[in-house]
Amino acid sequence: MPPHRQLTGIKEGSQRQRIIGESHNFEWVCGVPSHAADAGSRQHEGSAMRAIHLLVAVLIVAAAQGLPSAPRAQVLVNITVAPPLLPVYAQPVIPGPDYMWVPGYWAWGSDGYYWVPGTWVLAPAPGLLWTPGYWGWRDGFYVWNAGYWGPRIGFYGGINYGYGYTGVGYYGGYWRGGVFMYNTAVVNVGTVRITNVYNKTVINTTTVTNVSFNGGKGGVTAQPNAQELAAAKDRHTPATDLQTQHQHTASGNHALLASVNHGHPMVAATAKAALFTGAGVVAAKGFNAAAKSTGPAGPKPQGFNAAKVTGQPGSKPLNGARMAGPTGPKPLNGARMAGPAGPKPPPRQYKRPDHPHKP
Repeated sequence: MPPHRQLTGIKEGSQRQRIIGESHNFEWVCGVPSHAADAGSRQHEGSAMRAIHLLVAVLIVAAAQGLPSAPRAQVLVNITVAPPLLPVYAQPVIPGPDYMWVPGYWAWGSDGYYWVPGTWVLAPAPGLLWTPGYWGWRDGFYVWNAGYWGPRIGFYGGINYGYGYTGVGYYGGYWRGGVFMYNTAVVNVGTVRITNVYNKTVINTTTVTNVSFNGGKGGVTAQPNAQELAAAKDRHTPATDLQTQHQHTASGNHALLASVNHGHPMVAATAKAALFTGAGVVAAKGFNAAAKSTGPAGPKPQGFNAAKVTGQPGSKPLNGARMAGPTGPKPLNGARMAGPAGPKPPPRQYKRPDHPHKP
């Protein structure tokens, strides 16, 4: 397994967790290597011998943590619940030259799936491209395959993340001589001064869906092609510290839980990583409808206007003057505002006499 790939699988209702130190070929049990724990259980020579075994285990752990190439231990749990559909949102304007688009994705936390907004970040080095992570169905569970930086785009499950990530490759731009060239047919450059641009329409010949996982019932059925298989053997760089901070910030935002926003997060994308308030925050399409049906999920970011930032046709920012009427209060009209307070009396009927009286 490549060192960049992080696997996460969660079984619904299960509290069993297993921590594996991949580089040192042993399984940890309550902080002690399993082989050391088994040896300790076989020894009955008194507390002195048990103390020696414990000391050896502690020294092994300390030595392993001191190795510069040792990866962090991973907690493996099993997930049987499919991730939600990908929300639809507008791409925020790029902050400046050489920024790379990282599409949003559903991540798993202690309270279930939560949305990690799409954002702009700088590549760790010129020439590197971002291959997004993806959820895949494996051995009866949904497993997360983490994204990475590399010299070319690898396999990301055939997931159509949008904005250049059609499911295969990336059509938002390319590196040329240490400078990234942007395809303005895909990338939202807005009014930002970026001179290294071109325009090429992307034609997607595959069926566009919002499915966020590969394999399993209802999942994308794509398989890696020859180029993507070759890219898997390249030297990869994991997500940057800012990307990690960005996901960590999302994990602590209650409004980003799928159980709260029902697939329509209030912050679907943001222009600046780990910053979920202010200008550049974009809501998912359908966020207003979800908020009305479920009630407010939490305080909105300062200056947040879902209708304005999504750029949906026909949506306009609220206009207090148009909503409240002309300047100046008007006397209330209870009958017109609230309707009649009780049933209307029956209409008066005029009965013509049988023998009209003549004067």
